[in-house]
Amino acid sequence: MNRPIRVVSIGCLLLFAALLLNATYLQYYAASGYNDDARNRRVVDAEYSRERGALLVGRTPIAESVPSDDLYKFQRTYPDAKLYAGITGYFGYGGTITGLEKSQNDVLSGDDSRLFVDRLSDLLGDAGTRGGDVELTISAAAQQAAYDGLTALPGDVQGAVVALEPRTGKILAMVTTPTFDPNKLASHDFGANQKAYEALEANASQPLLNRAVQTALPPGSTFKLVTAAAAIESGKYDASSMVPGGATYQLPQTSGESGLIDNEGRDCGTDTVAFTQAMENSCNTVFAQLAVEVGGQALRKQAEAFGFNSSWFDELQGTNGRSTLATSTFPEDPNPPQTGQSGIGQFEVRATPLQMAMVAAGIANQGKVMKPYLVDEVQSADADIVDTTKPEQLSQAVSAHTADELTELLVATVNDGTASPAAITGIQVAGKTGTAQSGQSDVPPYAWFVSFAPADDAKVAVAVMIQSADIDRDEIAGGTYGGPIAKKVMEAVLKQ
Repeated sequence: MNRPIRVVSIGCLLLFAALLLNATYLQYYAASGYNDDARNRRVVDAEYSRERGALLVGRTPIAESVPSDDLYKFQRTYPDAKLYAGITGYFGYGGTITGLEKSQNDVLSGDDSRLFVDRLSDLLGDAGTRGGDVELTISAAAQQAAYDGLTALPGDVQGAVVALEPRTGKILAMVTTPTFDPNKLASHDFGANQKAYEALEANASQPLLNRAVQTALPPGSTFKLVTAAAAIESGKYDASSMVPGGATYQLPQTSGESGLIDNEGRDCGTDTVAFTQAMENSCNTVFAQLAVEVGGQALRKQAEAFGFNSSWFDELQGTNGRSTLATSTFPEDPNPPQTGQSGIGQFEVRATPLQMAMVAAGIANQGKVMKPYLVDEVQSADADIVDTTKPEQLSQAVSAHTADELTELLVATVNDGTASPAAITGIQVAGKTGTAQSGQSDVPPYAWFVSFAPADDAKVAVAVMIQSADIDRDEIAGGTYGGPIAKKVMEAVLKQ
């Protein structure tokens, strides 16, 4: 072979080798990167055109894919859009996915490893990949009762309701207001989608915010459950005890009105008062003194046993376009006056509605705090169950004895105290009101309410948070406005 032919042959061989190396790199090493690249229109179109699984409440879809007569073959729809928007989120073009649509995306798209057999069957049958269904823990009746209660309040209501099954941690209701219509963000008219999103983002009421898990506010007097738990756990008190009382209490290391705690005219005894009376009347002076007595570290430890300062819920991570969920917090090292304020749910104490529902549920469940969850079952496209969520205990927040003592106090608060709006005829209800100062002169107080029923064998625990409504500042009260909502939600669960 002469030299020119040899040079050309070697050149062709090198080019062929380079082609093989490039093909190998593209198909085996870079493939996943190209698939995940948001600019890859073919992959995005293929995913958007897939028959996506449904999100189910019972047998009823609250998010489903229906056939469409356009390029994308299927349209994602939300039949009860505003009722469930805070839970479902939305599935939009180009990887814009939020809420359960995002956290359960592998199941809904059919890519989850638990659906391998079904995926293989679809492939062999020359059918497109079908997504699996996700059945939720939500009670339709409880969800509707919570939504109706919040939206019946006057004005542009900002608030949330969460209901839990104490023994398992199942989320029976999760409602946030104001809400939005995810159908307007998931249509095939991408220009209209963008305009709808921009309008929601510009809305001062933040309808894309799921206040049940993305808003942490001072819990006010509902935090007195935690303070009472710490006091009883100390071994010094029970439900029949006399506790430090008084019309006013000067916080340690303070002087003047800035450090003076009062009870807004409620009867809280003199030197001492019955624990039941203190809880019934939500006596600030009592719980501030109890907090100082048990100490900041003990109170922090008790709060953390109920879930504060931890992240334990991820099913709605990134919900509604937000990157993180709110964390309920108790200050790290409060001094005595700060501890007194913390004991009544002020200072730097912050809680989400889900967290306060967990506190109530933990007391209702003999002190056991269960991990909350929304996904009950994962099903194949043919409705075969492929996985079921198993309840998981997070902590033993208090002893069973302490839980019983707290329940006695909370039943008395419904029967004879500030939580009476939650009373249900023929059923013992345990409950606690809360009205928390916002700390801003132009922002009204926040109204809270927590409860569970039946008190001796709870089937449901509820937290209601009203951040804002068209209510005169002086009339805002957790019992007046949150109590009836909690009652309706509890009744909806108990009637099932």
